[in-house]
Amino acid sequence: MEKSIAVLGLGKFGKSLARNLYELGADVLVADGDDAVVSEFTACSTAAICANLTKEEEVLALKLDQVDIAVVTMGSNLAASILCVSVAKEKGVPLVIAKSESNRMTSILKKVGADRVINPEEEGGARSANILVSNYFHDCFKLDDNLMMLEMSPKEEWIGKSLDELNLRKTMNINVIALKENDKLWNFVDPTTVLDENCLLLIAAEAATLKYIRGN
Repeated sequence: MEKSIAVLGLGKFGKSLARNLYELGADVLVADGDDAVVSEFTACSTAAICANLTKEEEVLALKLDQVDIAVVTMGSNLAASILCVSVAKEKGVPLVIAKSESNRMTSILKKVGADRVINPEEEGGARSANILVSNYFHDCFKLDDNLMMLEMSPKEEWIGKSLDELNLRKTMNINVIALKENDKLWNFVDPTTVLDENCLLLIAAEAATLKYIRGN
């Protein structure tokens, strides 16, 4: 089942994020106050809505209680960001993410309920999209147009099995480079180690392979 994600604000970062999420198969709701910008996204989103995100009644009308993730991308508008984060949390959105342009703004957004704050200088839209559409990905680094490095939790079907048993290089065309257990330091992989839900894997994979390892 695809994740339902609301992208609130269609600046440079919001546009990149929304497009990449939609291309990755997510159910994407976009909202912005500029009707012309919203019109651009009628063909690359599930729903595109023109709304004044500084007005509570218009944010409430977006029905954010129906999405899995809300991403507030208006880093230059603190008031709108605070309002959207607050409404999303009040409506029970499981994961609320906000864009920030300063340490002070980051602190404020966390205080009003943002579960995670994104710094656009560190995290591009494509990278964020890959993280958001997967229950397993924690971080994603694009090495070039083909090769990706991923930090991820083991998929459910991998837990309780060793890398020898899984043979991921043959079955899924991915290479496990390192493993971290229970927040310890990264270590090279012992192929006999049995994976559990508390470990993290560092893997290398081709871009075309991501859809097979992303999961829901």
